[in-house]
Amino acid sequence: MRSKVLAVLLLLVFGGAVLTACGGDDDSSKVKIGVADASEEYWNVFKQKASAQDIDVELVNFTDYNQPNPALAEGELDLNEFQHLLYLATYNAKNKQNLVPIGATAVYPLPLYSTKHKSVSEIPQGGQVAIPNDPTNQARGLLVLEQAGLITLTKPGNAFSTLADIDQGKSKVKVIAVDAGQTAANLDSVDAAIVNNNYATSAKLTKDQIIASDDPNSPGAKPYINAFVARNDDKDNPTYAKLVKIYHDPEVIAAVKRSLGDSGVIKDNSASELQQTTKDLQASVNTNGS
Repeated sequence: MRSKVLAVLLLLVFGGAVLTACGGDDDSSKVKIGVADASEEYWNVFKQKASAQDIDVELVNFTDYNQPNPALAEGELDLNEFQHLLYLATYNAKNKQNLVPIGATAVYPLPLYSTKHKSVSEIPQGGQVAIPNDPTNQARGLLVLEQAGLITLTKPGNAFSTLADIDQGKSKVKVIAVDAGQTAANLDSVDAAIVNNNYATSAKLTKDQIIASDDPNSPGAKPYINAFVARNDDKDNPTYAKLVKIYHDPEVIAAVKRSLGDSGVIKDNSASELQQTTKDLQASVNTNGS
């Protein structure tokens, strides 16, 4: 009798262990991704495609670019997808982190928008232009303004230029730096503003309001490739690799272009290439003291 009871108990324990293990497998298919544009339609298409492969994607939306990387580093997210490689390299260098890109998405031009002027030439002497205040987008924004002839920098512009590098006496406009999420909101009070693609989409800005931009196809655009980013320990996670592949599904790409416009250049650089580029950029960040 005791042997039968023992056998039943062992069966229950073993069965519970199997169920627990299965539960763990189910949990592994749930992926929490931090983004800055969760309301865009393409994410619904992406989630549907992922669900068809038994991956349950949960999007966590952030309105501040400073939040998704710490959330990922602290384990609150599994991945994030909102930033380009230079932004990631700068974050890693400043915070002694080792977040890594695992798959490319796209390069988007960084446009200068205006709701008051039809061209750069219409902006008056002493006018105001708003740009993002985070270091990488700020530097890129300054390069756009320099190329447009609105500012003059005291030394050759690069990915680490700052407001301190502006030669105020030789520049046409005054530059003010605000949170990237507020650049579009400032358009009513300034002559023009540099607005990142996702925020421009949310604000329903149009192509007709773009008066200057950089070139996403140029060799210099490589640091601005956007990517899915993971913790270093998860860089070879097969489920995450599937999500990168799903992003490049033709139906997802078509939805991305419907949501964000067709100005972006879709990229498929390998994870190893993206990681090496990020390491090189991080070394440059450390050298430049950013």
